[in-house]
Amino acid sequence: MPTLRPYHPNDAAALTALYVRSVRHYGPRAYTPEQVAVWAATADVAHTAARCGDGRHVVVAQDEAGRLLGFADLEADGHLDMLYVAPEAEGLHVGSQLYAALETHARRRGLHRIFVEASELARPLFERRDFTLLGRNDLVLDGVDIHNYRMEKRW
Repeated sequence: MPTLRPYHPNDAAALTALYVRSVRHYGPRAYTPEQVAVWAATADVAHTAARCGDGRHVVVAQDEAGRLLGFADLEADGHLDMLYVAPEAEGLHVGSQLYAALETHARRRGLHRIFVEASELARPLFERRDFTLLGRNDLVLDGVDIHNYRMEKRW
């Protein structure tokens, strides 16, 4: 069973690599090769370190050997910016564990909603957790059309 722990600054490189592996593994299930390539190309260790170290709540999932299986974050305003699971953790409910930890944190902080821009792949995870679909975002990354969905959960 994966365990959850807080982010450590020395996790940045490993989380960036996990992000890229996750996008390349899961992405082709819903996106074109061009879309997956531009999505994966957004990865940057310095950017990951800056985002994860800016005060947001970041949770990391790891196995018994300390290998990273996933991570997720929640900004102070309730914005869930990242939730990624390693390909080798598929089927272990790591995404569900990470999301549950973020919602618990949000409730303890007195927040009344979580909102997200969910990929085609993540949308079902959020729908199962009673998120409402607010709309579709059509974006262009490096000349490639890609989309995600604005979703939120209120309580």
